[in-house]
Amino acid sequence: MFEDDYKVKLDIFEGPMDLLVYLIHKAKVDIYDIPIALITDQFLAYLDWMKSMNIDFAGDFLLMAATLTQIKSRMLLPTHEEDEEDEDPRMEIVRPLSEYLQIKYAAEELMDRSLLGEDTFSRSAGKEDDIPADQSEEMIKVGLFELIDAFQAILNNISAEHKIDFKADRISVKDRMNEIIHLLEQKGSVVFEELFTGNYTKTNVIVTFLAILEMAKMNLIQIAQHLQSGILRLFYL
Repeated sequence: MFEDDYKVKLDIFEGPMDLLVYLIHKAKVDIYDIPIALITDQFLAYLDWMKSMNIDFAGDFLLMAATLTQIKSRMLLPTHEEDEEDEDPRMEIVRPLSEYLQIKYAAEELMDRSLLGEDTFSRSAGKEDDIPADQSEEMIKVGLFELIDAFQAILNNISAEHKIDFKADRISVKDRMNEIIHLLEQKGSVVFEELFTGNYTKTNVIVTFLAILEMAKMNLIQIAQHLQSGILRLFYL
């Protein structure tokens, strides 16, 4: 692992339900007709990937993985004529998923409404809570799992000879955070992929990703995606 056994906790990021929703949306399927084998395998793959990146996640993810695996096993069992009227095993996850989505959408609607007196208090100088107004109509906020997919694409593009060497000299996560903050203070925002360009080792690329996660956790940055180009951009808050 890294020299300081650095871990980024997902406590304040998305939870297992969010990952499940993301995978279902990505597969473009209805929640009442989930391809359980595919979604389970992808869910487990994400957990394995996060472990390899030294990202610490809550036990709820493991509980969800166990639930999906159990449903997948039940779906693989042969059905008999007398069992045809039994409930679809997938309903065990569909019900809580449907309830979660209803609560999530309701919360989003409440967040979009104007709050009484929300403009009464002044904001700190040089500090913004959202995407700049001149870009807000073209950008949408992205979550953790969209960010993971973008980073996986970057890792896949790194040449095979760049092996991960945890004993090699490398920048720390804290130092990389300071570098990114300095860059954002100068530019205000930066394209996600630009942070991974240059003569970097694969290990330092991973450190950069962990630094970005930590900065998001600390509410130092906001990450958004351009609607047309799909380009991710980091904004300094």
